[in-house]
Amino acid sequence: MPTEDEPGRIVLVGTPIGNLGDLSPRAVRTLSEAEVIACEDTRVTRKLLTHAGITGKRLVTVHAHNEASAADSLVTEAAAGAVIALVSDAGMPAISDPGARIVAAAAAAGIAVEVVPGPSSVLAALVLSGLPTERFSFDGFLPRKGGERAARLAAIAAEPRTVVLFESPHRVQVTLGNLLSSCGAARPVAVARELTKLHEEVWRGVLAEAVTWIESVEPRGEYVIVVGPAPVPDAATLAAAVDDEAIALALARRLAAGDDRKAAVVAVTAALGVPRRRVYDVAVALRKSGGEAGGAR
Repeated sequence: MPTEDEPGRIVLVGTPIGNLGDLSPRAVRTLSEAEVIACEDTRVTRKLLTHAGITGKRLVTVHAHNEASAADSLVTEAAAGAVIALVSDAGMPAISDPGARIVAAAAAAGIAVEVVPGPSSVLAALVLSGLPTERFSFDGFLPRKGGERAARLAAIAAEPRTVVLFESPHRVQVTLGNLLSSCGAARPVAVARELTKLHEEVWRGVLAEAVTWIESVEPRGEYVIVVGPAPVPDAATLAAAVDDEAIALALARRLAAGDDRKAAVVAVTAALGVPRRRVYDVAVALRKSGGEAGGAR
């Protein structure tokens, strides 16, 4: 039981994503000391507790449909002095699993929230992917259909960071096909499944090959898809995307600011990365049309 020096609190506890040997000593101690353990599935959590030799704990079910009401009751118990451990079936709570609302409610009520870090399939797949790790985006599960799914796929296609996704075994083939259509055949990708388990597998290649590979394997376990960053356009491609209207507008602004035509041409060439001759031709056309102003001469 907590004392005056140990007020009630909520502790997020990371749990194994497949290998029970990854349960940390601190996680075991926290679960042992907690008076209440909030979890997604009591059967999964009881198996974890049995492995750790922990018995006699009160388990409270928290899932997507009752998290809002559960948050209120858990915060009330913590405010009364209870120590509550919050776990998901696997990995870190609140990452594509319940927990975020509970943390927000506790913070709003002034209840202490702590974390016992643990395994994460997001980071495990990312570091195993062989793709850039300096900057990445986690997109969880994509919307199942409609405009929202199309919008997310389009965003991934243009994303300059590595993207990590979750997918079920029954939808992974469709999702890889959608990614192929959105991102192109040559986009690098890694597909991980059964992470930390006996049959852990990480496939690496490009999306065109991934679609063929996924058709040949038996769907098993949850998948983590890691998509490489969108390719950076080269200078020639970027320059070609700049039209004459944009050049004329940039010139007009420089001229209006007081530059003469030569200085404006030099500045716009540097700013837009287009050939100087092209900028000069637009400047001549602008003068002939009477569009020069300010410092034009």
